[in-house]
Amino acid sequence: MKEYLSLSPLQTVEIGREIANMLKSGDVIALFGDLGMGKTCLISGIADGLGFSGEVSSPTFALVNEYIGGRLNLYHFDMYRVEGWEDLYSTGYFDYLESGGVLAIEWSENIVAALPESVIEITIERTDETQRKITVEKRAEKS
Repeated sequence: MKEYLSLSPLQTVEIGREIANMLKSGDVIALFGDLGMGKTCLISGIADGLGFSGEVSSPTFALVNEYIGGRLNLYHFDMYRVEGWEDLYSTGYFDYLESGGVLAIEWSENIVAALPESVIEITIERTDETQRKITVEKRAEKS
């Protein structure tokens, strides 16, 4: 487990860049945190750290954004509106799992049963108005 303290959105992006250096083909990142915690800022840093140079935005209505062309492809999901297995299948989630890219999933609490055993869980919590505690833990590492 690793913990970070972010004092700003820019620092959250930088933490994302550091996390990107640890990622490998097939990794799945499950993000946990309330609205406005900085999940998309963190993913922006991950995309940049993987070598993607374009714009990163929340896939709220698209359900998935693809960031192609870096060291690894990044697939950014928003599972906020996913309410069951049928919704999950319609996102293409299971196909993306086989893609060899990295999946970053916002609102992953809605699909916990479908997450792989070795998922990387990232929790973002507000510690005060501007500070965020970011905890990174590989599920298989839990005891």
